[in-house]
Amino acid sequence: MQVKDCTFLITGAASGLGAATAERLIAAGGSVVLCDMNNSVSDHAKRLGDRAVACIADITSAEQMQQAIDEAIALGGGSGLSGVIHCAGVVSVAKLVDRNGNPADLESYAKTININLVGTFNVMRLAAAAMAKNTPNESGERGVIINTASIAAFDGQVGQCAYSASKAGVVGMSLPAARELSRHAIRVMAIAPGVFETPMMSEIPDEAAQALAAAVPFPKRLGKPDEFAQLAEQIITNSMLNGEVIRLDGGIRMQ
Repeated sequence: MQVKDCTFLITGAASGLGAATAERLIAAGGSVVLCDMNNSVSDHAKRLGDRAVACIADITSAEQMQQAIDEAIALGGGSGLSGVIHCAGVVSVAKLVDRNGNPADLESYAKTININLVGTFNVMRLAAAAMAKNTPNESGERGVIINTASIAAFDGQVGQCAYSASKAGVVGMSLPAARELSRHAIRVMAIAPGVFETPMMSEIPDEAAQALAAAVPFPKRLGKPDEFAQLAEQIITNSMLNGEVIRLDGGIRMQ
């Protein structure tokens, strides 16, 4: 599959990984529907030009995400929706038992699971149903789905039970989804980023961010959003990448 003349839906596209991916795919000749709950996504779409359309939608809503996918199909014209890069999600930190002996809040745990895991499943199921109707391209493909996991799926830290579980679920869905959707000629991949320069990372103290950067074997820095976008583009264009989770982390293994 090529990016040029194809249409992609990107969630979490107002900033960070999603915004960088939108920029890269537009530069490669694709068209993009930028989906986010943040109204600033409209400004980002305007900056990207006529081949970018903004859509305000909640990834956990079946109705809103169907509307976003319908917009992508319309933007794609005869070729429809060619791919989804799902970057939307939340980070949560809460110990099972806090310093005062209180148990973690169950509603907060469920919210993280609902956004990061159920939201991913919602986007994936609706996108797959749409792409299954596509006419196969020259290489026989109908579409590609790229989900965003995290190294926390493998190296979860203290206080990350909810976040790690949600991202481990994304990892766990990758292979069975790829196997199921193979009959529709739709590939499914996941990227597991390490520590990246995103708005989420900006919420932690500079000292903590510097410590994380120092823990990366090489290069000793935080990842750049365009490096995620570059890998997403490579997954789109390499048809043999399917059913796999790729760690994008500079070799870091959290302790």
